[in-house]
Amino acid sequence: MQYRKDKPSGNRLSALGLGCMRFSVNKAETERMILAAIKGGVNYFDTAYIYPNSENILGEILAKHNKRKDVYIATKMPVVMCKSGEDFDRFFNEQLQRLQTDYIDYYMLHNITNFAKWEMLKSQGVEQWIADKKKTGKIRRMGFSYHGTCGDFIKILDSCEWEFCLIQYNYYDENFQTGKKGLKAAAAKGISVMIMEPLLGGKLAAGLPKQAVEMFAKTDPSLKPADWAFWWLWNQSEVTVVLSGMNSLQQMEENIRSADLFKPLDADKLAVYSDVTALFKKSYKIPCTGCNYCMPCPEGINIPACFSAYNAIYTQGFVTGITLYITSTAITSKTPVSPRNCNECGKCEKQCPQNLPVRKLFKKTSKRFEPLPLRMLFAVIRRFISG
Repeated sequence: MQYRKDKPSGNRLSALGLGCMRFSVNKAETERMILAAIKGGVNYFDTAYIYPNSENILGEILAKHNKRKDVYIATKMPVVMCKSGEDFDRFFNEQLQRLQTDYIDYYMLHNITNFAKWEMLKSQGVEQWIADKKKTGKIRRMGFSYHGTCGDFIKILDSCEWEFCLIQYNYYDENFQTGKKGLKAAAAKGISVMIMEPLLGGKLAAGLPKQAVEMFAKTDPSLKPADWAFWWLWNQSEVTVVLSGMNSLQQMEENIRSADLFKPLDADKLAVYSDVTALFKKSYKIPCTGCNYCMPCPEGINIPACFSAYNAIYTQGFVTGITLYITSTAITSKTPVSPRNCNECGKCEKQCPQNLPVRKLFKKTSKRFEPLPLRMLFAVIRRFISG
């Protein structure tokens, strides 16, 4: 494992961090994966209050194997759920209990979307709360995770003595949200920058067009698409930790191997990214990362799965796309739940970090997957199933 220095603290952090949002539903598999990560040199584990059962599982496994002091835990305050300053302690204390610890190494205000959100938290007394927690040692390093424009990101950077931040960044999103400009601005202030969505919800690993995969392979056949995504990030000195939401032992082993083997990219390798990105842009129609922040939908629609199916049409063909759509919507069953069931409440759009116009995209998805002839076919299948 390669390590990078966290400048504010001097801590040696693994270049690869474990993003704990997408833990396997198999608890035993998750346990094996966490232990394999630690054995492989991963020492940075990123979770959050709102990740389903993630803090509990991580805390339980670290305590069971006496590994708490071997790792750095990063977790996040659910600021969207904080109605007043009194909520800060309520959530934080619950997180300590879940994680079975009496301190947090790296603590974040979760999903700050703009400067106004930061100003609201300040009005609730968050700055004094942070100072108190740091004074007692319950929080070792303070930062924030961000989804928003670069301009507001820089204003937030300048408004507090942050020690680290977490941003969405990858070779496809080089100029999206904070982008490279925000990365460099944070690094210039001497704070560590952690990266989320390095694989764009897995799409830069398994969702690239065939021609793009071939381009990478022709340049260096020893590297897989995921390696290319990780290496692009590790090639930038401003990047401290790259988080990967690994949910299987195989993924863990492959990504640790990638971190072990990383070496600076030469000109030929760097040149291929622009061609791959251009191809991907043509096929990647809906920029959904599958983060599930939009879920649950009041009507039961699996929003990320529907959009993944739509994108699959253009990267893997119509048969694969329609198969994924049928699976995710149960469109041929007695009780289908497709984008056509949307009640236009807009809840999903308010919670989407990518600011996607979900309702508009639903109409686009329905038109592609459920034209009149297919709707008639699905209706016939449902009648046949119901007898």
